[in-house]
Amino acid sequence: MLAAVGRASAQSLQRRFFAVKRGFSEQERAFFMDIDFRNHVALVALVEEAGRPAIVGGGRYVVFEPGRAEMAFVVVDAWQGHGIGSILMRHLVKIAHSSGLQELTAEVLPENAAMLKVFEKFGFESVWRSDPRTVHLALKLS
Repeated sequence: MLAAVGRASAQSLQRRFFAVKRGFSEQERAFFMDIDFRNHVALVALVEEAGRPAIVGGGRYVVFEPGRAEMAFVVVDAWQGHGIGSILMRHLVKIAHSSGLQELTAEVLPENAAMLKVFEKFGFESVWRSDPRTVHLALKLS
């Protein structure tokens, strides 16, 4: 995961973390790696590069209240536009649905048109929020 973050541009990190992030505290590392597949679900996309597996993207959701979870994604710049975000989204939505979640949400920077397009493709709708710095999206799961 840290190697993938190291390969992402400042712009991609800004869009994922809402700040340029090159390092993580021990507490942040523990959070990102403490996946229980109930309240914190994370998937990565692996490809083979130079004969070795490399993480080129990741997506996750974290339950923040019963039945509702927030999603986030990052894809290494060289692999953006290849459908990795959509593949991760498809799997995470299926997992969330089968886990009984009722709603998925996300916060996206307005200039992140590619990610907004992925969320729109999966039926997420913009929900009004008082913070104009982000677009708040939600998907009701039936």
